[in-house]
Amino acid sequence: MRPALRQTRRLLNDQHALQTSVPAFLCPALLRSPVAKRAPHGQNPVQLSHRFSTSRRTLQEPAAAVPADAEPTAPQQPPTAEHKKPIVRPLPRACPGCGAPTQIYDKKEAGFYDLGRKAVANFLEYDPGAKPTEQKEDDVYTKALKQIDPKILEEIGLERDVLEKGNEVDTGAPETPVCDRCHNLIHHRVGAPIHHPSVEAIQQTIAESPHRRNHIYHVVDAADFPLSLIPTLQSSLRIPKLRTKNRRAKHKGWVANDRIAEVSFIITRSDLLAPKKEQVDALMPYIQNVLRDALGRTNKDARLGNVRLVSAKRGWWTKQVKEEIWERGGAGWMVGKVNVGKSNLFEVVFPKGRGEDYQDVRKIRSAAERDSMMAAAQSLDELVAVQKKLADEDTQAAAYNARQKEHAHQPPPSPEDEKIDEDDRDLDPDALLPPPQPYTLYPVLPIASSLPGTTASPIRIPFGRTKGELIDLPGLARTSPGLESFVLPPSQDDLIMKHRITPTRHVLKPGQSLLLGGGLIRITPTTSDLIFLIHPFVPITPHITRTDKAADLQAQTSERHVESILRPGVGHEMRSAGRFKLKWDVTKEIAGPLTSKVAAKMRPENLPFRVFSTDILVEGVGWLEVSAQVRRPQGWAPVGMVKKDPNAGRKAKLEAQRKAEEELKLKHEAKMRGERYVKEVVEEEDEADVVAFPEVEVFSPLGKFVGARRPMCGSVVGGRSR
Repeated sequence: MRPALRQTRRLLNDQHALQTSVPAFLCPALLRSPVAKRAPHGQNPVQLSHRFSTSRRTLQEPAAAVPADAEPTAPQQPPTAEHKKPIVRPLPRACPGCGAPTQIYDKKEAGFYDLGRKAVANFLEYDPGAKPTEQKEDDVYTKALKQIDPKILEEIGLERDVLEKGNEVDTGAPETPVCDRCHNLIHHRVGAPIHHPSVEAIQQTIAESPHRRNHIYHVVDAADFPLSLIPTLQSSLRIPKLRTKNRRAKHKGWVANDRIAEVSFIITRSDLLAPKKEQVDALMPYIQNVLRDALGRTNKDARLGNVRLVSAKRGWWTKQVKEEIWERGGAGWMVGKVNVGKSNLFEVVFPKGRGEDYQDVRKIRSAAERDSMMAAAQSLDELVAVQKKLADEDTQAAAYNARQKEHAHQPPPSPEDEKIDEDDRDLDPDALLPPPQPYTLYPVLPIASSLPGTTASPIRIPFGRTKGELIDLPGLARTSPGLESFVLPPSQDDLIMKHRITPTRHVLKPGQSLLLGGGLIRITPTTSDLIFLIHPFVPITPHITRTDKAADLQAQTSERHVESILRPGVGHEMRSAGRFKLKWDVTKEIAGPLTSKVAAKMRPENLPFRVFSTDILVEGVGWLEVSAQVRRPQGWAPVGMVKKDPNAGRKAKLEAQRKAEEELKLKHEAKMRGERYVKEVVEEEDEADVVAFPEVEVFSPLGKFVGARRPMCGSVVGGRSR
């Protein structure tokens, strides 16, 4: 009874009740649940599409290996289940999970396959004639259903034709197995990272692309943006400069050898920035400004219309990226540093289940939609435009139907046609770009793991048969050695921010410091007469204490009991990562109701104080928003309270005219002396605007893993913090 019930539950979830021989009377919910629409009498039922997930991958149908000495035989009828023999196939050329070349010699290296593992053995010797034990039990109930009145079967959504053909349903060949290293990463979270490539190696790999059109997706992590950015990617890959804001600036896509290469910036895990998609989309101007600062002076005027704030977890903008990959075709390269979410992004944006004749069924409009569109036209021009649009859609649909009929009359490709013969392929053992995987609608996608360096080699997965392919490249190294090397092994997984954090406000009074993880990171203000507010967006525990105690705890010389994630004996590795000034004015954003549009509506320049802030970044972990309030200098008066001089414009004009006359006089005197006139530039500073910015000093392992950016004001983006 239990196997049959489990089979019934699985089939109800997959909506395949019409294609199986499971007894319906065992599950009363079958009578209440909506049943798929039955096909007319005499026709086969419509097969529903399968859903795809890496946790339960869709079974593939790989090609069978045929011995080289086999003699050609005449075409025969397909063999029955009794005459089917086990298919002996070779291992895949490369592991579909990490891309490492297949090998059976070194167990410690990536790509090793244990031939005794059950999944590997089932893949190598697949017997299509074997009948599962659960099927034998189901046959008993199927025979009982056949004896029931056909009217009752029709009421519960079953037909006699389905019962008779239910035993012929083939579960398919086993999926392509992954190597032992990927198997341990998925099931046991155990594995060793591989050697990270350099930017030059990535450039040489992309140079071997067989496609004329190449698009590079520069993947950056939102948790520590822009620390995970590769600022030299444009020059290292020899890609043209980014398009500027000048309206006359032309887009340059040519690189070399008559090839086209373009770049898109994909900010992954953007759900860590704000709780709602609309709030994250509103941060786009801020993201572009920070990106311009990180790209350097040469890109300070870059247009940056190729930036996407994507969340693979919540599906933000993933559909648009997937459609762009499909429409663009060619080669799409996933480039980025380790642990930025390339594999997770690869899974959600790869166009699965699409053949070369794919057409989005949502583009085919119903008759009601067509009538509503024509009725909504306000003028004759709009009506003509709508009619033209509908006519174009009808033309595309007719062409699609014609292709479908043409493919229906063609015989399906045999496994021998789908097989990629290694002898016929010119394999270069020194090539950095491996050969692509065999084409299939639902391939095994790269695995996603928190281990740095999961992907060992480029993974090429084609889509649309010959339309293009998406390539997952190994991640570039961050700071070496990594921050996790200074943390206890049980706490290394806590360094990764898995969901958005609602921060708690911490107040640093003079003489105090903030510790992260019991001493992993220490923030000490150097401006002693100010109070600092810190909002930590990090997954590790913060702790505030006196500065001398914090220094002893970080150096591991204190006997006080404070929970720490540091490895023993790494206290002497702590160094100063530098002093960071809070040089961005955020009075308008953080002043609260004083500057709010629905409250006091005061202008920030009229307030007797200013709020300065910056974001301290911790590589791969998160960021801390540090802010401080500074009083205006003595003798300051609000701008709105000062009476404006009615003759200010006239006086400024007379002053500019006087300076121009003096410059002409100096030029004439220099010419009379036979000398060249050199204009002296005198920088004048307004003493009232000179501000001593607050400053903090950050201490970290080896003085690394720390950066700064202009503040995002994350404490008020998604609502006030606690």
